[in-house]
Formats: sequence, structure tokens, C-alpha cells
Amino acid sequence: MKLGAHLSIAGGVDKAVDRAEELEINAFQIFAKNPRGWTGKELTTEVAELFKEKSKSIELASSVVHANYLSNLATPKDELYKKSKESLTEDIRRADCLGADYVVLHPGNHTGSGIEAGIKRVNQALQEIINEFNPEAKLLLENVAGAGTEVGFNFDDLLAMTEGIPLKRVGICLDTCHAFTAGYDLRSEAGFDGLLTEIDDTFGLENLPVIHVNDSKEEVGSNKDRHYHIGQGKIGSEGFARLVNHSQMKEKVLIIETPIDDNGDDELNLKTLRNLGK
Repeated sequence: MKLGAHLSIAGGVDKAVDRAEELEINAFQIFAKNPRGWTGKELTTEVAELFKEKSKSIELASSVVHANYLSNLATPKDELYKKSKESLTEDIRRADCLGADYVVLHPGNHTGSGIEAGIKRVNQALQEIINEFNPEAKLLLENVAGAGTEVGFNFDDLLAMTEGIPLKRVGICLDTCHAFTAGYDLRSEAGFDGLLTEIDDTFGLENLPVIHVNDSKEEVGSNKDRHYHIGQGKIGSEGFARLVNHSQMKEKVLIIETPIDDNGDDELNLKTLRNLGK
């Protein structure tokens, strides 16, 4: 099992590897710069090399960079669109410097221009970034809960965002909490199998390398994004046991983004997933 958590880079990005070693995990996700700002501290060659050396020393299976939260590629506003493209490009550049495998991004909000316009905007941005920058890391569009004017809560829309882009360059990251509150009932075998079928029919399961494993504090179909501790939310332990033991999920990178209300919460959520996989 490739199991990990979203980790802090406080003290330097290489410190995330130290935290991964402490948690005894073989994968993790980080922000490569300030997630709520447009700029970040310079990533030096020395720090990037230290990150890679440490990652190799603990036999890390996979590392993931999550893009900036401020970016909104679906926006109709030209200035925000430009800043979002620049921010994502910088996240990708940093991911490549660190040797990360994937960059996960939220598509954004159309803010009134309509879903179709938002999708076209995201597609345009991705094509431009990939053509101009030619990243080594694979870009992964994350499904969203569908709150407000968010785009990308179903997989047909996510696929439309990749039109004209080879799927070897772009794929998806499944967030279980987002999927559940977008209407996919992961509590039942039929609901889980239906979700996998939809992903396979659009992107192909081979283009789903990363899963954000989060329980939900809100009900199915609520369109609310509130992550919760594994097995303690509305999805429940049975749903996650089905995920971690599914034959087609064995090689996926599973990343928890569960709340840290107290010290040790990451350890407890990781332990829960490990126990469900036995």
C-alpha cells in the first residue's frame, strides 16, 4: 500500500521527508510554496537536492505537490486567470525541481460565466502551460464537492478540461469526501463500483494515480466540503475498507487530508486505514 498524508513544509521542504519518516509512510503530499499567497520563498538547488536525497534514503514511493488554493483557472477575469496560470506554472516548476511525481490542482469556480465557459477556460490554461513548460510531473485535476460555482464535480466535466491533451500528461485525483458530497454514495458497494466505472469510462483507472482519502462531516449530495476522520464521518469504516482492499486500488497513492484537531491525529487516521487493509 502506498500510504501517506499531507505534510507541513515548516522549516523547509526537506522537513516534510523527516515527518514522513516519523509517521512511517512511503508517500506524502505538500504545498511547494505558500498555499494562500501568490509568491513563495525561493526554492534553492541545495534544498531541492536535499529533499531528493532524503526521499531516496527513506525509499519514498511517491511525492505529490498540491497547487496553490488561490488559483482559479475557471475564472472569467483575465487578471486572475493570468495570475492563476503563473502560480500553477511555479508550482509545477518546483515539483519538477523536487522530483515530485504529480501536481494536484482544483479546477476553480466559473463565478457566473457558466460551467461550459469555466471548463473551456481550464482547458485553455492547461494546454498553454503544458505546451509552454513541458512538465515532468503529471498534472492531476481533483474532483470537487460542487459548492457554489465550482467546476469539476463529475468526471465528464473533468475529462472535457483535458480535451486536446494526451492523458499521459494529465489525469485525475479522486477526493472521497468531495465525491461523496457531490452525490456518489461510497457507503454501498453499488455506489463505490459505480464511481469506479464512471472514472474508468472517462479517464481510465490507470489515469487515477492519487486518492485523497477523507471521510465527510456532511451528508451525501450536500455539496459541502468538510473533511473528517476516517471511519468517524458519514462515509464510515465500511466504505474505506472497500476502497483499501479493492484489487484495482492496490497501487494507488492514498493521501489523507483529515483534520488535525490534536497531536497524533495523522497517526490515528493512518493506523485506521492500515487496519482496514488487513
